[in-house]
Amino acid sequence: MTTMAVSHRLTFRGVVAGEWTKFWSLRSSWITLGVSLLLIGALGAIAALAWSPETGGEVGPPGPLGPDGADAVTIAISGTTFASLALGVLGVLVSAGEYTTGLIRATLTAVPSRLPVLWAKALVYGPVAVIAGVAGAFGAFAIGMPVLDGETVSMALSDDGVLRSLFGAGLYLGLVGVLGVALGVLVRSSAGGIAILAGGLLILPGLAMLLPADWYDAIDGYLPSTAGSEIMSATSDRPWTGLAIFAGWVAVTLAAAAYRLVKSDA
Repeated sequence: MTTMAVSHRLTFRGVVAGEWTKFWSLRSSWITLGVSLLLIGALGAIAALAWSPETGGEVGPPGPLGPDGADAVTIAISGTTFASLALGVLGVLVSAGEYTTGLIRATLTAVPSRLPVLWAKALVYGPVAVIAGVAGAFGAFAIGMPVLDGETVSMALSDDGVLRSLFGAGLYLGLVGVLGVALGVLVRSSAGGIAILAGGLLILPGLAMLLPADWYDAIDGYLPSTAGSEIMSATSDRPWTGLAIFAGWVAVTLAAAAYRLVKSDA
C-alpha cells in the first residue's frame, strides 16, 4: 500500500482572503461602517447649521479639529472626530475579538508564522476604513456647502486644499482603523484596546492642555489625533507632516503588536 503525503501551504493571499471573509461576515462591520458615515454626515450638517459669523469657529463637536476650525471643509467634516472613534473601535474588534472568542487559536494554527495574520487584518481593514472615510467626507461636504453658501467661510470643491482635505480625511480614518487593529493584537482585550484608543485620540489632547503653556506648545503638534487631523484642514500649513507623524504612531504600535504576537502565546 502506497501512502501519499500531501502538503498544504497557506499563502499570504489566502490569509488575506480569509480575513476578508471574516470581516464581511460580521454584522458589526456593516453596522459600524454605517454609523461612521451617519456621524460624518449628520454632525457635519449640524455644525454647518450652527455656524454663524458671530460664533465663528465656536461650534461643532469637541476633538482634534477643535473650536478653531474656521474653514468650510473643517466645519463640514467635523463629524470625523466621532467617526474616528467608531472606526477605531471596529479595528480593535477585528483583532481583539478573536482573542475573546478563542478563534485566534484556530487562526494561528492555520498560520503558524503568525505575522501574516496581523498584516492581513491591517491590509483588509485599512483600505475599507479609507473608502468609508472618503465617502463620508465628500458626502458631508456636499451636505454642508449649501448651508454655508454665501458665508465668508464658504469654499468650493475646486479651491486650494479642499480635495486634499477630503481625501485626507479618508487617509486619517484608515490609519485610525489600522491603529485599532494593532491595539487589539497588542493588548488582546476589546475593552482595553478601546480604552487606549479613546484615550489617545480624544482624551490626551484635553489633558495636554493642563500642562504649562510652553510644554503644551512643544508637544501639541506631535499628539496622535492633533497631528493626524491637520490633513483635514484646508488652511493647515503642515498637512502631510502631521499625517506622517500620526503614521509614525501607527507604525510603532503595529511593531509592538507584531513583537507580542510572535513572542507571546495566544
